[in-house]
Amino acid sequence: MADTEQQGSGLALTGLTQQEAEAARRTYGWNELPRAKRAGPLRVFLRQFSNFLVVILIVAGIIAFTLGEYADTLAIGLVIALNGVLGFVQEWRAETALESLRSMLSPQALVLRDGRERLIAARELVPGDLVILEAGARIPADAIVQEAAGLRVDESALTGESVPIDKAPGAEAAEVHAGTVVAAGRALAEVTATGAQTSFGKIASLTGSVGLKKTNLQVQLGRLARQLGFAALAIASAILALGLYMGRDVAEMFMTGLSLSVAMVPEGLPAVVTITLALGAAAMVRQQALARRLQAVETLGAASVICTDKTGTLTENKMTVTQVWTLDRVYQVTGTGYDPAGHIAYDGAVTGAKEDAVLAAILEAGLTCTHASLHREGDHWEMTGAPTEGALVTLGYKGWADLPPPDSVLAEIPFSSERKRMSVLVRSRGGGAKVLTKGAPEQVLRICSQVMTQDGPRSLGAGEADAITAAYEAMAGEGLRVIGLAAGAARGEVIAEEDLAFLGLAGLIDPPRPEVRPAIDAARSAGIRVIMITGDSPLTAQAIAGQLGLPPARTVTGDELEALEDAGLSQLLQGEVLFARTRPAHKMRIVSALQAQHQIVAMTGDGVNDAPALKKADIGVSMGVRGTDVAKDASDLVLLDDNFATIVRAIGEGRRQFGNVRKFVRYLLSSNAGEVIALLINILIGGPLIFLATQILWMNLVTDGVTAVALGLEKGEPDQMEHPPRRKDTPIVGKAGLLTILALGLYTGLASLWLFLHLLDGNEDLARTAAFTAMVIFEKASVFAFRSLHLPCWRIGFFTNPFLLAALTVTIGAQVAAVYWPPLQALLHTVPLQGDQWMLIGLLVLPILLVPEILKTLRYFASRRQQGRAVAQA
Repeated sequence: MADTEQQGSGLALTGLTQQEAEAARRTYGWNELPRAKRAGPLRVFLRQFSNFLVVILIVAGIIAFTLGEYADTLAIGLVIALNGVLGFVQEWRAETALESLRSMLSPQALVLRDGRERLIAARELVPGDLVILEAGARIPADAIVQEAAGLRVDESALTGESVPIDKAPGAEAAEVHAGTVVAAGRALAEVTATGAQTSFGKIASLTGSVGLKKTNLQVQLGRLARQLGFAALAIASAILALGLYMGRDVAEMFMTGLSLSVAMVPEGLPAVVTITLALGAAAMVRQQALARRLQAVETLGAASVICTDKTGTLTENKMTVTQVWTLDRVYQVTGTGYDPAGHIAYDGAVTGAKEDAVLAAILEAGLTCTHASLHREGDHWEMTGAPTEGALVTLGYKGWADLPPPDSVLAEIPFSSERKRMSVLVRSRGGGAKVLTKGAPEQVLRICSQVMTQDGPRSLGAGEADAITAAYEAMAGEGLRVIGLAAGAARGEVIAEEDLAFLGLAGLIDPPRPEVRPAIDAARSAGIRVIMITGDSPLTAQAIAGQLGLPPARTVTGDELEALEDAGLSQLLQGEVLFARTRPAHKMRIVSALQAQHQIVAMTGDGVNDAPALKKADIGVSMGVRGTDVAKDASDLVLLDDNFATIVRAIGEGRRQFGNVRKFVRYLLSSNAGEVIALLINILIGGPLIFLATQILWMNLVTDGVTAVALGLEKGEPDQMEHPPRRKDTPIVGKAGLLTILALGLYTGLASLWLFLHLLDGNEDLARTAAFTAMVIFEKASVFAFRSLHLPCWRIGFFTNPFLLAALTVTIGAQVAAVYWPPLQALLHTVPLQGDQWMLIGLLVLPILLVPEILKTLRYFASRRQQGRAVAQA
């Protein structure tokens, strides 16, 4: 090859010299994509302190330190540090895990340098280099094919097209692109673009043009934090002004205002949110999903639409023969991929090469007229060669055909894009030689004069040709890639492609992954739409969609999509639709159109062509095994097992996480509401401080914080996947939550204030200790009202959250220690309580335990009766 002249370039096929390559590198740079600058550890750590609630905590800590309240300062500082460390550890661990998913070996390329073949790092390639491409190799740069022998390229990572493309010198078919894979053949190609200038690189730059997005939870928590912060400042300022107007001591009122601010803001909320999401992310890793951001899984739980690529995501990306057609029989084939575990059946009975001579001839052609091979690696099978040829070889194994001897092929006419067929001359087992051919049915049919039947060959007349053509068109209409096979006697030692006998047709498809249909059914039962967006052909996409239970009302190609106005696309997306022959910009436009409809969009994919849409979507889900680095970098969630079903589990986990966030936010706010109400009323009636700032911090951080974390570990509720996705603007608190918070806050605030005033006569420390302890016990009891926002505890199980029971035991024990242990007595200004005071607290706590449970039980049975009536009417 090196002694011939390069076609089209005018350069001798000796390649560049090393000096020329180095000079070109100074002009074009390294052959690698410019990677986004990775945030350093310090930046990731500082990012944890941008939350508004954390900013409020920092301000409160500074004020406490200025006033000399060092215990308060220390407590607030510990919470801020805990929140920062937990968030940093999760994000840094996710980035490190993602790095480990990248190939540990530097990609290499075989090039002609200084007139000889050399293996170099792919990043050293420059435009003008001559690269040698062989089956199985990943193409390292954009290039123009100069010489080729049976070259076929798998471009699915770039275009989504599942079928390998024929490549040959001349015209558009000569272009090969970085990131694609040589499926079969061998070629010599001249590099035309490297790094960011490749097609791969341009799509990567399109991904980089999409800005950073905030998750729905971040938006909701940010809004809640601002509301709480402003409310705290407003109420504290009003109380300070009122106290001064009433003639109270300035220092006392300032501390009272600070206490109110501390009581209004749930200091433990940032840490509790971070811990809950971190624990949820750790649970998802055990289920093979890596969250690159803590809020990623929660956002997926809110997804109302999943836009999914087809090739490699819904399908196995392994061609499989599913049907074999002959003039007088149609065979069905079981099994998928390149594992021979399957069989061939006719009329419901298993058959093979030994029982059926026509089938045996078809299997022989598929096993012999090929460059593919199967071999076992441990407990699974590996295929080497073009996917279509690998599928035919696998078919031969399933039919128990005899494998051809290694030296059986005497000559070959390779497949080409012009001829669209391949023929080989093989030595017959009984002596002599014969020709075997496979290729496009119409091209195979034109060189045949006979057709094989169960009764032997017969003349190929117009009727037979029409039957073959009709079968071919019917199979293609079902989305199958159809291969024709033929055989004939040899004429000497040359391959004569004429007067062959047409054997039959093999229908192939890239089959759906077996776990996908149940996953799609589960998603749809949860009210989540699934939209397929693929670069593959409409017929193939429709066939796969039908097998997955996604029959579209309309199939739209990329060209049709470009002709649509935004209003037309928005209307189209109201119904069931499938998108085929799409390009990266099309996927981004579809995602944007859905987001304009206030949908929360999840986008799945594995190729570089999916990356821009992955980043644009509310949550991008990439494949960890097959996925390109560009896709992983653009995504929020990486499926470590490439299993679409993992997405549904992640949706359930996300719903659980958001539900638990709502539970402990409402719980913390109801606790704080009780403290604020008690403080406000007590100030208005002119009483001494019912709670000290240190005691409020103890309640908010130590006892409530631990309980809220345990509440965040509640398991998913039995019906969480039976409800439609929540609206994008669904508040964390909401009107119903606000009523619950006010009702519980009013009761706990008034009950603790009554106890304080009842015991105030002559002993302020005892009264304050009793009110402080009662408020802690009330808050522990109220957590049962928030274990589910609509189901009674007996329905979800009293002991299904052992962490909560442990937290209650620990926090109540800590409060007892605060009352009786001298070091905590000194810190919290408490005195011992007597038995009658504990009894009063016990009586006051009963309504908190019973009333919410009774109300939810009544509502549960009313809901069941309503469902029963609906079923009866249906």
